[in-house]
Amino acid sequence: MRYVCDTSIIVDGRILDLIERGEVKGELFIHEATIAEMEGQANRKKETGYAGFAVMRKLREIEKEGKITLQIKGERPSPEELYAAKRTGQIDFAIRKLAKELGATLITGDTVQHEAAGVEGIKTVYLRAHEIKGKLSFEHYFDPQTMSLHLKEGCKPVLKKGGPARVEHVQLEEIISEERIRQMGEEIVEATSRNTSYYFEIDRMGASVIQMADYRIVIAKPPFSDGFEITIVRPIKKNTLADYDVSEKLQQRIDEQAEGIIVCGPPGSGKSTFAAALAEYYHAKGYVVKTMESPRDMRVIPEITQYTALEGDFEYTKDILLLVRPDYTFYDEMRKAKDFNIFADMRLTGIGLVGVVHGRKAIDAIQRFIGKVDLGVIPQVVDTVIMIDGGQISQIYELEHSVKVPAGMREADLARPVIEVKDFESGEPEYEIYKFGEETVVLPLNKGGGRGRGRERKGGGSLERALERIMQHEFRVETAQNGFIVHAKPNDITYLFKQGRKKFRKLEKRYGQIEVREL
Repeated sequence: MRYVCDTSIIVDGRILDLIERGEVKGELFIHEATIAEMEGQANRKKETGYAGFAVMRKLREIEKEGKITLQIKGERPSPEELYAAKRTGQIDFAIRKLAKELGATLITGDTVQHEAAGVEGIKTVYLRAHEIKGKLSFEHYFDPQTMSLHLKEGCKPVLKKGGPARVEHVQLEEIISEERIRQMGEEIVEATSRNTSYYFEIDRMGASVIQMADYRIVIAKPPFSDGFEITIVRPIKKNTLADYDVSEKLQQRIDEQAEGIIVCGPPGSGKSTFAAALAEYYHAKGYVVKTMESPRDMRVIPEITQYTALEGDFEYTKDILLLVRPDYTFYDEMRKAKDFNIFADMRLTGIGLVGVVHGRKAIDAIQRFIGKVDLGVIPQVVDTVIMIDGGQISQIYELEHSVKVPAGMREADLARPVIEVKDFESGEPEYEIYKFGEETVVLPLNKGGGRGRGRERKGGGSLERALERIMQHEFRVETAQNGFIVHAKPNDITYLFKQGRKKFRKLEKRYGQIEVREL
């Protein structure tokens, strides 16, 4: 019996299963185009190419056992044909042509290839993608408390255990060899190719990101990394909104007003877990909820559709979502300038949006919009910032937009648009954001208090000496109830809020609130 294998069943390794079960015997033919396709993938450091070559090596070993004969046939495609393969189907056509010339049965896992072969009268064995039963080799490292596994050739495995509030690092004694880690990578790629619910989120030169059920797997190798490395991350906890300390005021805002929410926190703090809980809460209230993710690793119920970057671009995903018209969309996570622009654009269309952003402080999440989105647009697209730290809500900000004289200034003609960042629970302003010339100022507002004022008065003379080192013209310092008033010439005022802004901020941190007026 003669068989021709296409690239799909070589890469996912299912041809080996067919031979092992005795369903395929006799002559096995591989087209040169399949070898060229896998070689191109391997040259681009893609795991699919290496996985395909690993299967080819096993086929040669089976040939030595006498179970099959293996031959490479056909002409090698040109670089142009390889480049256009997905768009034109030229390589698939060459494989079908070989099967027809040999009178062989085509074995494929590609739906389009199967349909085209049927139209051309070629006998096919079509292998549908199916769920893989049984554990993969990396899974024996995981117990219920394991958050992530870190493997690198020539190094000891490291496990992170615990949760956002408490992380324990555990180093194992074994040394992972290059051969072992490559076998694990090939096993992961084969399982991904076979399984309909596993998928490549990213597959680029030297790096692949795979979403395998709850596991997010990152495979890195030279030249991207200095050695073969596999990192596997898994969420260990699934919360509901009731698991968080949500005040009555915040609950009311979530229910009635918040439509531009930013969830922020440091890596591993539980941002995505909170976002998933909020998504399911909105769904339970009858809203249509979607997500935009890359990779798609939010643990949400099946009724919430998870979208990724369409053709690698969230701009296209945005266009689809505007047609789908969800009530709320969750954007996990926003990293690049384009992500913030897409968030703003979608929010201005009226869609409720929740964005997930890395940040050590709540104000960091707002600052990441500066320079990417017009300053005046920020309070229109972001109304609530929720900081997650240690798996719990640690801080909440709300944003308001007004025209006023910024803190530290008194002259009426210095009034300008100001974004006030307020503590949500108390309503107290904590930051002001405004333009001063071409600079954007993010000004922390001091709370005052007896101890602070005492230090400020005591340090008056020192402030004058500090200002003498940076001021070019005459100035005068007065002690005020909540700090100091500095009377200065216009050129020096411009310097303090532009080129000398960092120095001025250091003075404020040391001496407290400093109001600047024109002399």
